[in-house]
Amino acid sequence: MAETLNHLLEHGEPDAVAIAVPDGPVLTYRGLREEVERTAHALTEFGLGRGDTIGFVLPNSIETIVVFLASATAGTAAPLNPAYKEDEFRFYLEDTNAKALILRPGESEAARSARGKDVLLIEASTDDRGRVTLSTNGTKARPGRTPAADPQPDDIALLLHTSGTTSRPKQVPLRHRNLHFSAQNIAGTYDLGPEDVALCVMPLFHIHGLMASTMATLSSGGAVIVPQRFDPMTFWQAVRSQRATWYSAVPTIHQMLLMRFRGERPAGAEGLRFIRSSSSALSKETMQQLESAFGAPVVEAYGMTEASHQMASNPLPPADRRAGTVGRATGIDVGVMGEDGALLAADSPGEVVIKGPSVIDGYANNAAANSEAFVDGWFRTGDQGHLSRDGYLSLIGRLKEMINRGGEKIAPREIDDVLLKHPAVGEAVAFGTPHEKWGEEVAAAVVLKGEATERELIAFARERLADYKVPRRLYIVDQIPRTATGKIQRRAVASALNEA
Repeated sequence: MAETLNHLLEHGEPDAVAIAVPDGPVLTYRGLREEVERTAHALTEFGLGRGDTIGFVLPNSIETIVVFLASATAGTAAPLNPAYKEDEFRFYLEDTNAKALILRPGESEAARSARGKDVLLIEASTDDRGRVTLSTNGTKARPGRTPAADPQPDDIALLLHTSGTTSRPKQVPLRHRNLHFSAQNIAGTYDLGPEDVALCVMPLFHIHGLMASTMATLSSGGAVIVPQRFDPMTFWQAVRSQRATWYSAVPTIHQMLLMRFRGERPAGAEGLRFIRSSSSALSKETMQQLESAFGAPVVEAYGMTEASHQMASNPLPPADRRAGTVGRATGIDVGVMGEDGALLAADSPGEVVIKGPSVIDGYANNAAANSEAFVDGWFRTGDQGHLSRDGYLSLIGRLKEMINRGGEKIAPREIDDVLLKHPAVGEAVAFGTPHEKWGEEVAAAVVLKGEATERELIAFARERLADYKVPRRLYIVDQIPRTATGKIQRRAVASALNEA
């Protein structure tokens, strides 16, 4: 069996719906397979091939899924967040050595400006039948006689970045075999089948949306409904009209839906088989409120980019779902390791470690990170937790200093570096502060060496960072605690200012 993303598409019946946009195009499995093959072929006609990174900046849509699969077929797909600023696009395009950048006509000016002269600009559009057209310099691709070669399980299908505690994000190369296993693993966890309809509300530049909502569903022969964006005003209308049977989201989205709850179960909710939550901690209170309001069981899962998303999940009823835990390992091995590198006994807190078919072989071009991340074949997640005797994993917190804003992981150092570019800032330290809706929000403390106000510094950051990375609270302080070796004591700053 070919363990590739393309193979996953073979499970759907040819005339069954694969992807649908509310009030928009629909693709059957036959149509999806044809579009992916044709688009991959077009990419080869533009001179792209195996080993070439193909970046794309697209909103959730049919063409995003087609371009993702076609890019992974012809080369390596590298989706980028449309909210990035020009400097951020420039970094990611240069860091991945992107050979092409795919955009919608007339959109993504920041990405266009960031593109280097050696990066081929390709525009993608979709007609009302879901047919994708690629063009460059106004010329449409005209595939010749040689189609894109079939990818192999060890080929890198998807290249994403994950942020550590330094300002330079790490490249996460995910192979076809990693993603193939992950999709089937997720589908098996929730017993997904051809009758299931997933409403995809997570962005498709994120591993959560790509794997849980999209590829897991397609691997089971079900249908994926793809609104262009999440909108709490129209969410239940889409659930009802498209007959969705489940959706997966970060807690922030669940909370937005609860905020609009008016005491009556929304029409369409009766068709939900379950609700999935992942990418950030779900409180017991939110879980109970969701089940009470919408009448569907809620299952919390645990995932990360380096594991092609899902590592553990609570099971569906009638099996034991435990609020406050992320469930049991699904398809891979999960353990808890002490500082000495030995696995710990049940109920002992330590660092969560994983190994299995969906886990990366290593970060790209980063020997130092790999040396730190892997111990005796186990990958260190940087999260602290403990396992019960029957295998349920409870997470305590992150060992890393990353800020987790509604599932988006933000490196504090990246924000430090931007603030330090302001001529009035002498020192800067960013950190996470508790937030009712997002879980964590971005805050920062600065020591001034000139005249500046909080509002001015936040505006300065907003010009240089994606909106979700901009500090919502900025403290002007006299000094920032440091260790004897001169390192910033980020946790001490966060603790003192959060308490204040």
